[in-house]
Amino acid sequence: MAAVGAGRLRRAASALLLRSPRLPARELSAPARLYHKKVVDHYENPRNVGSLDKTSKNVGTGLVGAPACGDVMKLQIQVDEKGKIVDARFKTFGCGSAIASSSLATEWVKGKTVEEALTIKNTDIAKELCLPPVKLHCSMLAEDAIKAALADYKLKQEPKKGEPEKQ
Repeated sequence: MAAVGAGRLRRAASALLLRSPRLPARELSAPARLYHKKVVDHYENPRNVGSLDKTSKNVGTGLVGAPACGDVMKLQIQVDEKGKIVDARFKTFGCGSAIASSSLATEWVKGKTVEEALTIKNTDIAKELCLPPVKLHCSMLAEDAIKAALADYKLKQEPKKGEPEKQ
């Protein structure tokens, strides 16, 4: 008898749901409900997605990951002869906060010198995106990716063994 009552309840609930006005799917999407609008903006409209030529001497590549959550972030910078970052690209496998952090990081490094880019901190990224404490590791990954890309670029600028130093 209880099974019959449960069946009626399910049918009544379904009928009620089918007749009720529905919100557009976009308003029900998970990112819109769970993330701040700045994160959603960078997630839905990521800036600077892609890759640069990692073999180029003026391109630095940083590849970092967080084993705890599975996020992986690749961030690349292209530096001109004067030491200014003229382009930045990223590819990220991760949650909306990780993608947004990468996107924002590429926007922020462009136009900065290598030294200025080193001053970008995860706390600044987290504050700008209004990340909750549980998502702070995403902004830390972005800072680590910037530092790794800058370190790779600097390493490429050092003379190779057997090669005379530029004066």
